Amino acid sequence: MAQTQGTAQGKGVDRSLTGLVGRAFGRLGRAGGVLFLLAGLALSGWGAYEGAYLAGWAGTHGTLTVKQCEVSYPNNASRSHRKNRRPIRCEGSFVSDDGKSTDAGAAVQVRQRYAPGTELSVQQTSAATTGTSVDGDYVQSGTDRAWRFFSAFFGGWVLTGLGVFCLATGYAPFGQSRISFDAAWEAAGRGVTRAIVIGMLGVGLVGAGGSFLVSYFV
Repeated sequence: MAQTQGTAQGKGVDRSLTGLVGRAFGRLGRAGGVLFLLAGLALSGWGAYEGAYLAGWAGTHGTLTVKQCEVSYPNNASRSHRKNRRPIRCEGSFVSDDGKSTDAGAAVQVRQRYAPGTELSVQQTSAATTGTSVDGDYVQSGTDRAWRFFSAFFGGWVLTGLGVFCLATGYAPFGQSRISFDAAWEAAGRGVTRAIVIGMLGVGLVGAGGSFLVSYFV
């Protein structure tokens, strides 16, 4: 009798531990889903923001006439990083296309040196206007770089789709998952989750790959 009672208690403890572990990994899967979701939204937002300015869809377009260019290193950059990246900062005067805004102290980060007097096509990303003078940040316009940022935008869709899947099913893509992938995929098919995930992954992968390829032909 005592042995039977002890066995029953042991099975009860095992079931409790199993349930505890299952709930823990279920929360882990949903926590991972939240992380994927946030990372995907952040990546898509960053890609869209940078790409829109580089493509000339946002901000104020104009011409920056180079006065001087010099290599600028971040103060906290390592020696190897400084040697490999060698960012170049060109300073000069900016005039918007409509001639209404000017900035005598404009500066832009570029990938090569330009001779004084060179006119660069730039996009003003932010501005504080006083009269006809305007101070802001500038980026060098370029559709090839814009398409690479659009590739990052679509890449964010992939992470967001994975986040939706993990958040909806509790599947943990890392470690020991409480629910198997097959079971999670089957559960996702009972509603609209699977269709949403497939759509986001498909658009993300095709969009990211296509945008990256287009960047080499524009």
